[in-house]
Amino acid sequence: MTSLPDLDQMTPEQLRALAAQLMSKVDTMGRKIHRDETIIEQLTHEIAILKRHKFAKRSEQISPAQGSLLDDLLNTDLEAIEAELKALHPAPAQEEPRQQPKRAPLPPQFPRTVVHHEPDNTQCACGCQLQRIGEDVSEKLDYTPGVFTVEQHVRGKWACRQCETLIQAPVPPQVIDKGIPTAGLLAHVMVAKFADHLPLYRQEKIFGRAGLAIPRSTLAQWVGQTGVQLQPLVDALREVVLAQRVVHADEKPVQMLAPGEKKTHRAYVWAYSTTPFSALKAVVYDFSPSRAGEHARNFLGTWNGKLVCDDFAGYKASFELGITEIGCMAHARRKFFDLHVANKSQLAEQALHSIGGLYEVERHAKEMSDEDRWRLRQETAVPIAGKLHEWMLAQRELVPDGSATAKALDYSLKRWVALALPGRWCCAHRQQPDRELDPALGAWALELVICRVAAQRQAGGGDHEPDPVGAHQWA
Repeated sequence: MTSLPDLDQMTPEQLRALAAQLMSKVDTMGRKIHRDETIIEQLTHEIAILKRHKFAKRSEQISPAQGSLLDDLLNTDLEAIEAELKALHPAPAQEEPRQQPKRAPLPPQFPRTVVHHEPDNTQCACGCQLQRIGEDVSEKLDYTPGVFTVEQHVRGKWACRQCETLIQAPVPPQVIDKGIPTAGLLAHVMVAKFADHLPLYRQEKIFGRAGLAIPRSTLAQWVGQTGVQLQPLVDALREVVLAQRVVHADEKPVQMLAPGEKKTHRAYVWAYSTTPFSALKAVVYDFSPSRAGEHARNFLGTWNGKLVCDDFAGYKASFELGITEIGCMAHARRKFFDLHVANKSQLAEQALHSIGGLYEVERHAKEMSDEDRWRLRQETAVPIAGKLHEWMLAQRELVPDGSATAKALDYSLKRWVALALPGRWCCAHRQQPDRELDPALGAWALELVICRVAAQRQAGGGDHEPDPVGAHQWA
């Protein structure tokens, strides 16, 4: 242990040297404490985000669909309890009949099977013959799951007995040449697999209960061949989307399993959609084995419009080729939302409030014409954005580098030109593809993804298959 010097025995020069030495140590320790506090704040913020992602809901708003799940369970239980109570204690006759709620009529386009109910004997007790004077009609809703039907195509042969000429109607075109499935059955398999989240091994069991167990390998062949046949539709949809001046883009990871291997690796599905204000509502999906920016460049090709996207580096090369970058305010807002959830930051709360003003403008502009929407954004959104930018610049001077707050501010400030293009305020609401590619993978509209995957396999692009739900469920 170092002994303390006797200040009474030190000369003025020694005291000044000691003071300078101590001040240097204090300055060094101060910088170290400041650096440690920044790292602690950053790690605390990251831990809070990881905990929220693992244990809490990840959505930034309440999902009505999720909230209705509990309501469905409660309604089911209440209805069952009421039915049991009525069976045990029949309700006494009421003096005044209670008004029953009106039931919506069943859709008229549903086919009807008429079942007649008539008395066994139409002879009156007095000996006269009863006359039918009317009828009461009640409708019951029925559903027939998994019923196979067979289309029997009969092509007649016509011959001339004199010249021995033989003619016959041509074979109608089929999705799978010389295959047994109709277009309706193939559509059912595709929608069940990619929209209803039913793997092929489950469909095999469902078909088995209906009376015909179609092997999983056969179903897989049908899916692959149907994807190839649908490829022209995917190409046409891509041309339609890229004919727009503004396109939204986003990408999401999926697990890809190679046949014969037990491990998966991360692949990506890219979504490209029209804007919410476009008269055409269209989304096209593109599967790629990696997140490399070349996949986006290959899809966009020579298109040079305005691309609404996040700050993913894979898009940067496209901006150098003439595409105009438009930032997504939802991604900028998410940085402050995570910061506020993690530590109740007042700065983040103020940023969320200001960005909420932009959201409110967009809500009012949703149903407007393009000209009125542009005018509203110039009069209302541009001033809000200007004040938000000035506030962010001022706050950035007050926060230390490397902190979570600094990162949230830097994300917006470094992309401010893209977030607030003069006169062309970008959509503040959440990106269209981001909604389509939510992590609830079973709800994906992936009918068109497999088309490109199947075509790539058919062209020799490999035998890999994406598994949106896990390797054990991929058929």
